[in-house]
Amino acid sequence: MSHSTILTSLFNYKAWANQEIFATVKKLKPDEHKQELHAAIRILNHIYVVDRIFQANLQGLKHSFTATNTPETPSLEALLAAVVETDNWYVAYVAQLGRDELEEVVRFNFVDGDKGQMSREEMLMHVVTHGGYHRGAVGRILAQLSIAPPRDIFTKYLHESEPARRT
Repeated sequence: MSHSTILTSLFNYKAWANQEIFATVKKLKPDEHKQELHAAIRILNHIYVVDRIFQANLQGLKHSFTATNTPETPSLEALLAAVVETDNWYVAYVAQLGRDELEEVVRFNFVDGDKGQMSREEMLMHVVTHGGYHRGAVGRILAQLSIAPPRDIFTKYLHESEPARRT
């Protein structure tokens, strides 16, 4: 399997996992779980902001973020729409990258002003693993409310997206 193929698969998985966590968070009752819902949205928004920061870095563009979260908390619906758009961008982006582009080192500034440099491949792996880490934090919020978090694992994604793997 080529790196671009595995990255394409991982970003499709990330988009699927995002859909799963958002669908479960939608089950929270705003009147009963106000604090937990707010915390979950803040964590999901953080994932989104970091995704967008790295999207800009990968393209060599400036972004307007000054922190890894926004001062305002978006609605769950608005955030989901933005996440879907960003997930779609990443899926399309990784599908067209070649080996040389993946190995290219990109220099950028973190939001705190520190300089950084990573290969495109490293940046993409950071985006995947960062999202998984924080979706797990949202899963803990759900579990504490006795709501089963989605099984956010790559094998489940593969079996749902390619049922023939189960035969």
